[in-house]
Amino acid sequence: MADLKMPDVNSVMIVGNLTTAPSFRKTTNGTPVANFYIASNRRFKDNIGQWRENVCYVGVVAWYRLAESCAENLQKGSAVLVDGELQSRIWKNEDGTTKNVVEIKARRIQFLNKRHPSGELMADADEFDGMALDEHHEPPALDEAAPEAGKSGTANEFNFGYENLKL
Repeated sequence: MADLKMPDVNSVMIVGNLTTAPSFRKTTNGTPVANFYIASNRRFKDNIGQWRENVCYVGVVAWYRLAESCAENLQKGSAVLVDGELQSRIWKNEDGTTKNVVEIKARRIQFLNKRHPSGELMADADEFDGMALDEHHEPPALDEAAPEAGKSGTANEFNFGYENLKL
């Protein structure tokens, strides 16, 4: 039993709506980062057959071009599909209190709201016409080191296969 090793799997996929507009900033070395929270609703029948709803609020962090795209295209209420991994951070705030957060570090984010030809987001789209971005590089370490050479931060279009997802 001592030789049994657990696989290194850390993968999260969740659909939800932004609870606030993304918070966008650049680190001290100019790396773009966006943070936002999503609310993911789960409907289920309880043990007496009544429909219930449970809401899970999850923090998301996006880096590089993915962060820029989130800042440009998302707003409060936007529907997204986030594919990423869980990460935890510990820090001390101004008064010395230790803070701990577990959030999703996004690898890909698919925008699920349909866009009007004017560029405005339309809620409750009948058909999927979203876009997805894919991040293939790691964010800087906690000391905000410069990105590695060869990692340009470009985004590629990627289709998750959820064209007919109804929200």
